[in-house]
Amino acid sequence: MNDRLLSLHRFSARTQFYSLCLCTGVAFAFLAARMYFTHGRTYSFLVWNLFLAWVPYWCSQAVLWLSEWPEQVDWPRGIKLKIAALTIGWAIFFPNAPYIVTDFKHYLYTPQLTWWYDAGLILSFALAGCFLGVVSLRIMQALVARRCGPTIGWAFAMAMIGLSGLGIYIGRFLRLNSWDLLLRPHHVLRPIADGLSDPLAHATPIGVTLMFSALLGVIYVMCESRRET
Repeated sequence: MNDRLLSLHRFSARTQFYSLCLCTGVAFAFLAARMYFTHGRTYSFLVWNLFLAWVPYWCSQAVLWLSEWPEQVDWPRGIKLKIAALTIGWAIFFPNAPYIVTDFKHYLYTPQLTWWYDAGLILSFALAGCFLGVVSLRIMQALVARRCGPTIGWAFAMAMIGLSGLGIYIGRFLRLNSWDLLLRPHHVLRPIADGLSDPLAHATPIGVTLMFSALLGVIYVMCESRRET
């Protein structure tokens, strides 16, 4: 039993679980303090958004766990199916991690008395979401690189960052959610097809996608560069 707990502890530490819990705890503490002193629930929606940001992290954790235990090159079919399903789930929910950055939109309506506190509150949730996205993408990139090489691994990471920028646009401007891709895929795929058919007529979605992809890409590259030094 002790060996299993030790193995779980090492796995959690290696995947930044404890530091991510700390970031989440700080964000929740800021929100709880605001709710206590203002007797309001203005920013309570951030809890749900951060929960959705944890979903791709848990998916990447599960994929990593299945791929390493037991360690083997040829996975049994059952494990392959689980890994495939979890990878798809991770890809669908991955944009929810950096999406919280767009919640600064609600900052425009904050009372002047608490503007400084609300800025830090939203930032704490946004940073926690970005950190969750970076860690989960790092895990998935490492798994791809392990099987296909580092070049393919980086190509995979950059492709997912680009798709996350598109996902942020779809979520913020079209008000569609990750599960809409599963339940109502035509609502998600139709705007994408329209944009690809006539890119010049869709400057806003292209601009928003490129901007958030660039921001997340810079954050990810900086984190990876820091880790490798």
